[in-house]
Amino acid sequence: MYINDVKLSSLVVAQAGESYQSGATVNRWVEVLVDCPGSTGLFTYRLPAQLEIKPGDILSVPFGAQQLGAIAIRLLAQPNVDLPPEKIREVEDIVSVGFFPSAYWELLNRVAAYYYTPLIQVIRVALPPGLLGRSQRRIRLLGGRGAGSRGLLAGGSSYLLASPNPSAFLTPTARQVWELLQGQPAGDYSFAYIQQKVKSAYRGIRELLRFGLVESYLEPPRLTRPKLQKAVTLTGTIDDDLTTRQREILEVLRRQGGELWQNELLQICNASSSILKTLAQKGYIVVEEREVLRTEQGPAIVGDGAKFLTTAQASALATIQTLDGFAQVLLHGVTGSGKTEVYLQAIAPLLNQGKSALVLVPEIGLTPQLTDRFRARFGNKVSVYHSALSDGERYDTWRQMLTGEPQVVIGTRSAVFAPLPNLGLIVLDEEHDSSFKQDSPIPTYHARTVAQWRAELENCPLVLGSATPSLESWVSVGTSPPSPLSASREGGQEGNLNSSLLNQKSGGRSYYLSLPERVNSRPLPPVEIVDMRQELQQGNRSIFSRSLQTALQELQERKQQGILFIHRRGHSTFVSCRSCGYVLECPYCDVSLAYHHTEEKAPELLRCHYCNYGRSHPKFCPDCSSPYLKFFGSGTQRVTQELARQFPELRLIRFDSDTTRNKGSHRTLLTQFANGEADLLVGTQMLTKGLDLPQVTLVGVVAADGLLNLSDYRASERAFQTLTQVAGRAGRGDDPGRVIVQTYTTEHQVIAAVRSHDYQSFSQAELEQRQALNYPPYGRLILLRLSSLDPIQVQNTAQIIATTLSTEEELEILGPAPASILRVANRYRWQILIKFAPDALPQLPDWEEVRSLCPSSVSLTIDVDPINIM
Repeated sequence: MYINDVKLSSLVVAQAGESYQSGATVNRWVEVLVDCPGSTGLFTYRLPAQLEIKPGDILSVPFGAQQLGAIAIRLLAQPNVDLPPEKIREVEDIVSVGFFPSAYWELLNRVAAYYYTPLIQVIRVALPPGLLGRSQRRIRLLGGRGAGSRGLLAGGSSYLLASPNPSAFLTPTARQVWELLQGQPAGDYSFAYIQQKVKSAYRGIRELLRFGLVESYLEPPRLTRPKLQKAVTLTGTIDDDLTTRQREILEVLRRQGGELWQNELLQICNASSSILKTLAQKGYIVVEEREVLRTEQGPAIVGDGAKFLTTAQASALATIQTLDGFAQVLLHGVTGSGKTEVYLQAIAPLLNQGKSALVLVPEIGLTPQLTDRFRARFGNKVSVYHSALSDGERYDTWRQMLTGEPQVVIGTRSAVFAPLPNLGLIVLDEEHDSSFKQDSPIPTYHARTVAQWRAELENCPLVLGSATPSLESWVSVGTSPPSPLSASREGGQEGNLNSSLLNQKSGGRSYYLSLPERVNSRPLPPVEIVDMRQELQQGNRSIFSRSLQTALQELQERKQQGILFIHRRGHSTFVSCRSCGYVLECPYCDVSLAYHHTEEKAPELLRCHYCNYGRSHPKFCPDCSSPYLKFFGSGTQRVTQELARQFPELRLIRFDSDTTRNKGSHRTLLTQFANGEADLLVGTQMLTKGLDLPQVTLVGVVAADGLLNLSDYRASERAFQTLTQVAGRAGRGDDPGRVIVQTYTTEHQVIAAVRSHDYQSFSQAELEQRQALNYPPYGRLILLRLSSLDPIQVQNTAQIIATTLSTEEELEILGPAPASILRVANRYRWQILIKFAPDALPQLPDWEEVRSLCPSSVSLTIDVDPINIM
């Protein structure tokens, strides 16, 4: 779609190691995809004689005045007849040998086609950062900085070089550039930097080039490369011709097994590298550079063996292990039912068979506990891959996958593209989580959808695990699989065993597996719903109900721990003047500023949660000058302050995006809590994502209403999932759990379903509404997001596109309408929602034609199957 005159399905990238020559004909040309914005076609290049290029290789090619990264697509015996041979440029070099097997290449093409994204954009997501790089033009003095006429004579041929002062003959602009280069130790600057420093710099550079005083060259892309480190190896016996000091160093090396990193050896012996150089010259040691893998280093983990399985776990595991080839499994287990143990025991035999496994989790905050469990079971066969790693760590982890060794990769949504050969199983843990969907930048893919395609192409099972499955997954395994709770109530374990195998779609490709009980038969925690309206009527003006206050007081007395869930971070959701009602808003977004309290006696700070704009809290109202400014709403900071005031004896840890910005902070805070260094963990959505803390007996939800009243058709589903998941953190250990949910709308259907842990009744009621309105999973949506700095232009463009689309009879067009927050970071945002029935797929619009309706100042994103439409 985005490649000119080329059908992507016909492009085949052969498996590594296969031959690309046909008979006696030698392919001396290659078609490539170039990593350049706006260039979506294939380009032809000549192959240098010294390079052996195969399709799938990552190349460096000249493109205009730049040196760019490119992917080799296919080799040609003859170039296109329309291309004059003299116009075809040569490939510069191979950056990385190709790793695109045919199934992987098909996956990338499918993502590009389904999400209406240029193939090169999908490739950028799939590759680690730095492999597709961009070169830059640089200007360098001939002869180096400060070189007089003698130094310059060696590098140039201009008559000016013989002059004692060449700059005397230059124009003022050229002299400025010359002096700028002279002032730099290497006499070398990028063209872009010189342009910033010298007005009309290009004229001066052109003059210097003409006189032969400087040279212009292309710096190749600064790609991520392997990290090399010097290693010292003992090669000979210790003889008498050595000094005492030299003998000491060799003795240390011998005691360390004859091999050490150079920096370690020098540190142990308190020596300099010169003494090692002498020993190497005498032949006693060899100093050589070796690669050091940059991978995420977790703490030392004690090994762990397989746990005893419940009847339901054993049944689910047996079903998964009997699957041969592609199949989709929904593992629906209540919180604490041991889904992770099923994953671990399903993966173990695969590693012994030489196969690998891919485990996807919603967010990086969830991975420390999960990766620790996997490393305890599988040791160094476990790698972590996500965007929070450094570029070097991602690059080395990615290359480790290409070795073909059996391994387990745990990662967030981008890890669905991990190039693992010989995949035996893909797992999506907490598959309902919206973090698996990418809203921007393109491609706007959902990891669950891509994982389904990948499992199909790799011919391996896909396991979707959740206590609150997405309605899409629920429907995909059969319209009404039995409730895990009702199965256990009606037929005991036998009912569950039967249900796990009976709910299969045609061809035996879709399975519903139920884990209806917690491990060790621990009960699900009772959920107490507190009506905050009654609390107010009875004189309680605290943000904590009397029931929650009592429970918090008992925590420390009983030496137990609790979790407090708040919908928002920060101190207060907005600041308003009590005299005139003025609300302090972000100057760049149409939202109120939230108050953030940093530390005691620190300046009061207001911050925007959308563009990160910050300002100090004013003493007087900007509108009426009143000093009566009040904080409204409760974020995590406000709740922790109120807790410290009412319960000074409680030790607190805040767990939200404000306190977990630094690398490793998730692990640090959770470890502190697990070690009993705090009584209460106060946090936001991150608390719902699979945390397993056995000592937690109390879970409190301060205000459930913030989840319920959103203008999104998925609001009820999200609210049920969030509240059920956070409730499931309680009572996982030996002590029973308790959940207290505070709300002003106790009659809401979501609250009723959460109280009884009743997924079945909730999903049934919600699906009836979705079906009536033709919303997913019964209908399909495509959301067009438009944004611009010009509010009039983006509104007019949205209207033009909506009018054009309305001619399609089978499409229901909703909008155009402004986004729920019209302005973010000074960009005005409009939306158009397209609805259609998936059974009779209509002729979808020509998206290139739709894009052509957008002026250059208006950005258009096509979000297929959107999760967030606000």
